[in-house]
Formats: sequence, C-alpha cells, structure tokens
Amino acid sequence: MRKHTITTPYMVGDVHFYSTEIDGELVLFDTGPNTPEAKLYLQQNLDLARLKHVFVTHCHVDHYGLAWYLAEQTDATIYLPQLDVRKFEHKAVRMQGLQRLLLECGFDLSFVEGFRAVLEQTQIFPPLPQRFEVVEQSPVPSRLGLSVMGCPGHSQSDLIFYNDAWAVTGDVLLRGIFQAPLLDLDLQTLSGRFNNYQAYCQSLRQFERLRGLEILPSHREFVDSLDETILFYAGKLVERAMRIQTLPAHWSVAEVLENLPGKTTDPFVAYLKASEILFMRDFLAQPDLLLDSLNHLGLSQRLTPLLPLNLAC
Repeated sequence: MRKHTITTPYMVGDVHFYSTEIDGELVLFDTGPNTPEAKLYLQQNLDLARLKHVFVTHCHVDHYGLAWYLAEQTDATIYLPQLDVRKFEHKAVRMQGLQRLLLECGFDLSFVEGFRAVLEQTQIFPPLPQRFEVVEQSPVPSRLGLSVMGCPGHSQSDLIFYNDAWAVTGDVLLRGIFQAPLLDLDLQTLSGRFNNYQAYCQSLRQFERLRGLEILPSHREFVDSLDETILFYAGKLVERAMRIQTLPAHWSVAEVLENLPGKTTDPFVAYLKASEILFMRDFLAQPDLLLDSLNHLGLSQRLTPLLPLNLAC
C-alpha cells in the first residue's frame, strides 16, 4: 500500500490517501482536495492511464475533491458512499433541513445565511462526478477482496475499506484528533436531526473486526493502537461533556456556544462547535450507550474512572 500526502488549505492540514495494486488493477482510496497542487501531484505520482478503481471513504472536500477530475480524465470507476449520493441528489431538501436545525439550535437568520454563503463560496461540498457507482451496491469491492464497513458518527456516510492486512479508515480512526461529529439532516428519512452519538456508539462495536490490521488513517502519520485511539476519542468526549454539563440545561446550543471559551465569528467554525455541543448533550442523556459499546470491546473499565458518579452508574 502506498501512502500519498497532500497539504490542504483547510484547518485539517495534511491529508493522506492511498493506492495499491489488487490482482493487477490499480486502486486508489480517496483523491485528495480539489486544488491545483493535488491535481499536479496525481498527474506526477499516479499512473492515471492504468487507474481502474477509486473508492471514496466519504465525500468531504479533502477526501473527495478530485473525484470529478478523475472521472473526466481517466477510465477509472468512481465509487461513492450511498448516503453521500443521497445527500447530493436531495441537496435543496438537505439545505432547508440543515437551516431549520440551526434555527432550532438558537441561531438567527443572519447566522444561517452566513453559514450557507460559506458553503457556497468555499465549495466545501464539490458536485458529484458525472460517472460513478454506489459502493454498497457494487460487486467490485468483494471481487477485489475488500470488505466495506459503514461507520457513521463523524458523518453519516463514513466507510472503512479493509482486507485481512490493512484498513483504510478515512476520518473514522485518527490518532490524537477528536473529529467533529457533523450536525446534519437525517439522510435516510430526510427529516429530523441525525443522531451522531447513537451512530458512533453502534460503529464502535464494529471496530472489533479491525483488531490486528494496519490502520491507514487520513490525517496524522499513523495509528499505532486501535484501542488507544478509541479511548482518546471517548476520553475527549467525556472531558468536553463535563464542561457542557456545568451550563444550564435550558440554554440553547447557540447560548452554550456564546458562553464557552474561544468565541468565534466564523459561521463554519461555529457550526462545527454547535455540532459538538449536540453530540455532548446526547452523550449526557444516554452515557450507557457509550459504556455498553466500550464494554463490547473490553475497554469500558479504562474509561469508567474518568466519569463522574452520576454517569458511571
């Protein structure tokens, strides 16, 4: 497996994506961002004439940004997560729902309009390539000896691609990073808020399949321990939730954000922080979900000492 690293213009910094040969077919996992530098890198470091398959872990710009370019310039098939395709196909409904959720969080119309302008100006969500297949509906991963695991939590569409040696994990498993659980409309029903916390707890149970595999993350240089990575994330969740717990429960998300350190005027950064606040509140309402999932992995006893008595019981 060959690792490719590109510097991005986004707050996440460098991003990694991967290529390998499977049965003589050149396979790429993620594409890097939609920047001239990333495009030039692909041209110089990948045999685009031989590229056969491009598997996308999730359609965020730093992972998926050049899918349209590869669809236009190569004969490779682009494979996208089913829920990301649904997100693009129902873009107008999703944006209306997301705006409604932000208003319910206590943000005003000017904030919502500013947030929408940021999304449109920065092209955080690039358009669908004209040529693609839905990963979950394709027989190709299985033919190539790949398993596909849906692991929502950061986003609804997160996928892990793995075999008996390695796992390409996108943003699902990152060393020393608490990846933002993004507020969004439930893409399955196109109504109501997607509960990232419940989804993450369900995803945790699946990580058992990855024990013993080399983890190939999208950010930071490596993941040296699956268990330590999970415990770092769970520990940060508890630590940040404790700060939220000290604030009045009747406050809106926007009011909580106003009273936390590091106040920001950037609508997108405020959106990320609001997403985290909802995640923490969902945890505080049902801490047993996290503990049960960690217990499934044999890790709950290492987290319990960090919990206050009212949550550890």
